[in-house]
Amino acid sequence: MNTDLKAINSEITLINVMIAIVIIGVLVSFAILIFIKYKKEARIEVAITEMKIIENKIVSLVAKNGELPEDLSAIGLGKITDPWGRPYKYQKIFNSDDVKDGKGQLRKDQSQHPINTDFDLYSAGRDGKSTAPLKAKISQDDIIRANNGGFMGLVCNY
Repeated sequence: MNTDLKAINSEITLINVMIAIVIIGVLVSFAILIFIKYKKEARIEVAITEMKIIENKIVSLVAKNGELPEDLSAIGLGKITDPWGRPYKYQKIFNSDDVKDGKGQLRKDQSQHPINTDFDLYSAGRDGKSTAPLKAKISQDDIIRANNGGFMGLVCNY
């Protein structure tokens, strides 16, 4: 009778340990998912902050010289990269005639209106892919400057 009681106790202990391991596994998986989400959001915030710094340097240069820089190296930030390790994209916007002459394609909102009239600044986001119309699927994770600096954030929030 005593051995039967020991066998039942050891079975209960083994079941308790297995349940505890399953619970710990579930908690760890939730913690990993929360960490991944936090890391993704942190990268977006870093990109927005860096773009605001770049924008401020560009605006300061315009106030000093009266014209936009040709590229980011003119403000000492030619090698700056976004949180995903790719260079930020900058385009000096002239007018529609200059764009037609090959100086670049304007990024446009859902209604196909240009999102900026002074300069374009953006990160291609996590996937590293982007295209001028913001309604394109590959542009949804881009971090953009729009409304001449009135908006900075994810395309999907614009």
